[in-house]
Amino acid sequence: MTRGAGLLGVAGLAGLLVLVEALPRLGLVNDDYLPPTSRIAAALGDELVTGEFWRAVGDTLTGWAIGLLIAVAAGVVVGILIGAVPVLRAATASTIEFLRPIPSVALIPLAVLLYGTDLGSTLLLVVYAAFWQVLVQVLYGVADVDPIADETARSFRFGPWARVRYVLWPTALPYVFTGVRLAASVALVLAVTAELVIGAPGLGKSIAVAQTSGAVPLMYALIAVTGLLGVGINLAARVFERRSLAWHQSVRGEVPA
Repeated sequence: MTRGAGLLGVAGLAGLLVLVEALPRLGLVNDDYLPPTSRIAAALGDELVTGEFWRAVGDTLTGWAIGLLIAVAAGVVVGILIGAVPVLRAATASTIEFLRPIPSVALIPLAVLLYGTDLGSTLLLVVYAAFWQVLVQVLYGVADVDPIADETARSFRFGPWARVRYVLWPTALPYVFTGVRLAASVALVLAVTAELVIGAPGLGKSIAVAQTSGAVPLMYALIAVTGLLGVGINLAARVFERRSLAWHQSVRGEVPA
């Protein structure tokens, strides 16, 4: 089934490439706005040999990685702390529900005011967006702890750290990985958005420059690169999750007996 799904995905992508090649050549769309696949591929090939392209990729991945790391660390620590203390969870529930839906792009004026077009602006948006993905999943994970296991730990007089290590963490870990996978994709979207709107260095800024200069094939080529980065990050996160949780029932249960 996995191979079949992969083949269907490849077939769908191939069909899209053929469609994009055919539409402008048949005169159904203006090639000034949607150039054929061959022209986009040629523009990408020319861009791949330039140092500026790889610097842009490096800047985007740097903002993505640093922001994601901060968001994951903060989300895990805050999530376990709030989830393990019922009073804190009750006190912060309304605040979390108020802050979580705020779009990160709404913070762009604040980011520009604080950091201008530097890396800090990208990090502010990335961390804010990715943090909630991790925090919510950790809260779900802590809430899913078996009450019997928790009471057993208390009866053996486990301290707070021992309860976290031996009871809360093993239960919350699959949720943490789900949060990290979601946050990784969101972080990339916000990194590119920050570069595109604010003008911070990276692929987003390169896309904006290509668009304003009329280099439409290059613009589509760079957009395709960001899409490929997103697919690669998601696949890598899934592989890492499955290998790290090979011992857990959530993964072992997926394998037919």
